[in-house]
Amino acid sequence: MTVRKAWIVAGGALAAGLSFVMLLVVGVYIVAGNLANGIGGGAKALAKGAVPAAYQALVQKWGNLCPAINPALLAAQLYQESGFNPRAQSPAAAQGIAQFIPGTWATHGIDGDGDGDRDVWDPRDAIPSAASYDCELASYVKDVPGDATKNMLAAYNAGAYAVIKYGGVPPYRETQNYVKTITTLQDSFAAPVGRVDPSKQAAGAISYAQKKLGTLYLWGGDGTPEDGGRFDCSGLTKAAYESVGISLPRVANDQYNAGPHPARDELLPGDLVFFSDDLTNSRAIRHVGIYVGGGYMIDAPRTGAVIRFDPIDTPDYFGATRVTEDGAKALPTQV
Repeated sequence: MTVRKAWIVAGGALAAGLSFVMLLVVGVYIVAGNLANGIGGGAKALAKGAVPAAYQALVQKWGNLCPAINPALLAAQLYQESGFNPRAQSPAAAQGIAQFIPGTWATHGIDGDGDGDRDVWDPRDAIPSAASYDCELASYVKDVPGDATKNMLAAYNAGAYAVIKYGGVPPYRETQNYVKTITTLQDSFAAPVGRVDPSKQAAGAISYAQKKLGTLYLWGGDGTPEDGGRFDCSGLTKAAYESVGISLPRVANDQYNAGPHPARDELLPGDLVFFSDDLTNSRAIRHVGIYVGGGYMIDAPRTGAVIRFDPIDTPDYFGATRVTEDGAKALPTQV
């Protein structure tokens, strides 16, 4: 949604014309589809930049505290609870980056950094405490049938007694939604361990964006009649995926968490590509485009420019997201 630096594109590349780019998109997409295979299993390490740099080491370390959690899952909980805001406070008096209520903090807060106090506002205490509390809950429900992580998350939301009583995730809509949200959202913070198949939806999103080439940029534009059919960067990507049935968050830094994060050499057409002045913090992302292959994206660059093809290999390239329907639905529209 924010304005990206204008990068000069060689005249020859621009003069290649739409017919060349169409061949590029289709050809690369077919090749990518033939090469792709599914994401493998294994531990979920954090993707580069998925967590603010100040918390990366803490989440990675404490996310391995017990088998029921992993760093990506812990990151998903922190994002869902506070958006990584260490000063967050809810109307229900939940406090800090992990949103402990005072009574729970008094019982379960730990001195994570060993400085002699337990400070709910200090992520160096709150993040270790969140992991410790997760593992404690997991131990309470370890004998309950089913998935240990899902049972732990259900205990976090509804209490260990309810999980034990129902022999698994209890039939409470709020609890079931919480478990689904966190287990889905964790994939947004996990480093990919393999390729993901491209989808018809990705191809459809590219097709939508291609039809908007030449449209004048509009800050905050969603492509509505009121906007004159114009878009800003995240408005274009949101509309492109909505055209194939996937609802994305509105702003670029939220869209980053709508799926797993392929490396540069793993990009497939349809992936969202992101740009930032701070390459350590996904919350600082300020521009997004749709990758079409061959090192190019379709994007709405800035005021005064039109929707066009731009290269992605610029100094402010942050990373990419392979959109998944469940991943997109799991995310809030704002932090």
